[in-house]
Amino acid sequence: MTSKKQTKKGSSALFKAIKWIFISGIIFVAYVAYILFAPNFTVNSDEKSYLHIPDKSSYENVLTNLKNEVSIFNLSSFKQVSLILQYKKHIHPGRYEIKQGMNNFELIRLLRSGRQTPVKLTFNNIRTKEQLAGRLGKQLMADSTSIINLLNDSNYLSRLNLNPNTSICLFIPNTYEVFWNIDAYKLFERMDKEYNKFWTDERKAQAATIPLTETEVSTLASIIEEETNNKKDRPMVAGLYINRLKMGMPMQADPTVKFAVGDFSIKRILSGHLKTESPYNTYKIIGLPPGPIRVATPDGIDAVLHYSHHNYIYMCASETLNGEHKFAITWKEHLINAKKYRTTLNEMNIH
Repeated sequence: MTSKKQTKKGSSALFKAIKWIFISGIIFVAYVAYILFAPNFTVNSDEKSYLHIPDKSSYENVLTNLKNEVSIFNLSSFKQVSLILQYKKHIHPGRYEIKQGMNNFELIRLLRSGRQTPVKLTFNNIRTKEQLAGRLGKQLMADSTSIINLLNDSNYLSRLNLNPNTSICLFIPNTYEVFWNIDAYKLFERMDKEYNKFWTDERKAQAATIPLTETEVSTLASIIEEETNNKKDRPMVAGLYINRLKMGMPMQADPTVKFAVGDFSIKRILSGHLKTESPYNTYKIIGLPPGPIRVATPDGIDAVLHYSHHNYIYMCASETLNGEHKFAITWKEHLINAKKYRTTLNEMNIH
């Protein structure tokens, strides 16, 4: 009897143990499934969220950026899944999009793969190299210092047939897809490819008929775009400056004086401004300045390449102050237009 009772007790204990192991297993599997596949990230509906991982980031750096840049429900569960999937051994730099409801498994698999989301790189309305470097540095891992250094590196730029005065010609405003962790050298290589795509044989042939080099076209385009924001006027303005260049007449372009002075906020060029000693002051030099006074756009460049053929050599901003210009062939006509413009400035107390 004793033996049967012991056997029965032993069987009962074994059953309970198996039952507990089974239940524990279910709980463990459920927990693992939860930390793997439960949504752990949220994104505002009106914006996108990204995790940035710079070069040579440690696992701790990734966690810090995750806390600072991403809305995460449970960081502990992310750490546990990282351990399971051995993420520490597979850290790749880049910019990764976080999607609404993404779980730990999806994100860590994405981070392990290194399949980052490209940046839509844009740079419009840029006047100086410093502005360009700053704008690019805000969108990429490469900092503005590394970019400005290349924009001023004569030895490097010579390989691209550029120099520090013309280096911004390399950057044709558009929207480009690049990876966030691209470095300054790779960025310049990419821009060089885009530059060569833009400067087709047809555009080169058009430049040669003026005749101007590619960088000279960009330089003239930059002056015209500072001169007027009226696209209709740009080919006319281009034709006027080309007429002056062919005559050996000073361009006398007010925007170049602003660039020489270093102040684009000037609304009225005065005699003191015209005395500024600078290779960019086209009141003092004959011909084009050494390089662009802003990043020229495709529209500006094409306005030069398709300039209007006419006999005008004088122009003045219209007294309507609507961005348009009045053109003249003779000095006498120009004086009449200039007087109207100055009268308007005086009446509006613009100095």
